[in-house]
Amino acid sequence: MVPHSLLTPSSLDRFPWDCIGPRLFRGFCYCQNADQDLQNRWFDFGGDAYVNTYKHIRLTSDRPSQSGYLWSRLPLTASNFQVEFEFRVDGKGTGLVGDGLGVFLTKERAEPGPVFGNRDRFEGLGVFFDTYANSRQQHTFPFVMAMVGDGQTTYDNDNDGKANELGSCESDFRIHANPTKARITVNRSAKTVNLKIQTRDWDKWEECFTLTDVTLPTVTYLGFSAVTGGVHDNHDIISVSTSAISNPEDFTASRRKNNTPPPRDRSSVMWYLKLFAALAIFAALVVAFKMSKDKNDMKRF
Repeated sequence: MVPHSLLTPSSLDRFPWDCIGPRLFRGFCYCQNADQDLQNRWFDFGGDAYVNTYKHIRLTSDRPSQSGYLWSRLPLTASNFQVEFEFRVDGKGTGLVGDGLGVFLTKERAEPGPVFGNRDRFEGLGVFFDTYANSRQQHTFPFVMAMVGDGQTTYDNDNDGKANELGSCESDFRIHANPTKARITVNRSAKTVNLKIQTRDWDKWEECFTLTDVTLPTVTYLGFSAVTGGVHDNHDIISVSTSAISNPEDFTASRRKNNTPPPRDRSSVMWYLKLFAALAIFAALVVAFKMSKDKNDMKRF
């Protein structure tokens, strides 16, 4: 059950959604206009998920046997798009913790189940931020992996998705002073999906994986879910933004323009080149003068 004391319309209005991109959701999403069921206009949430005013949506608390979700009400319709979200996974546990967080771009929506709080046999992309090892693995945890479901294939839960893994990376995303950010870029035209993660320094993205030959459903909903069992953690979604992109090159240029210092002006570069050339000529003249002086001194000797 969702505690209504934490879900007043004013608290939803202040929740820091930044779901930009009208071609994706046909509007701007700032968690405004809560309806009579205390739900956001653009997202549904349920299970054990609740709003912590001014901070986040908590999918699960640091308690056993919890499951919560957050799903877009409208599909992402752009051919090429990017989803960027901030999240935090933490808790009091220092040994075994879990279970983890799932991010979905699927045909189905808001169907709770055993795959990190979402249904099994989904159709579309699932990216799992896994903090608990169900079996012995060669890699360490926390661990991030992706699978593409066809609506029939079961997630290999006993082996941490090993049979389904298309791309993965080790990522220390649990317990940081600053929230972790992740960026999923989908290029339907090129059939690629890329994931980058930012765990520490601002705008220092680490490449996790790039999937190729990926075909997502035409109707694709965005969802987040989390689950705890005997081990547990807080799983929080802090912000979500979406944007349609014409192609990866344009998107990369746009991000560079908005998030990093602009390239040095051409006139400034030319000024430095001229200064370097002048210094080089001056140094050559000094060397020539010294050599000439030494030669004259030798003649007098």
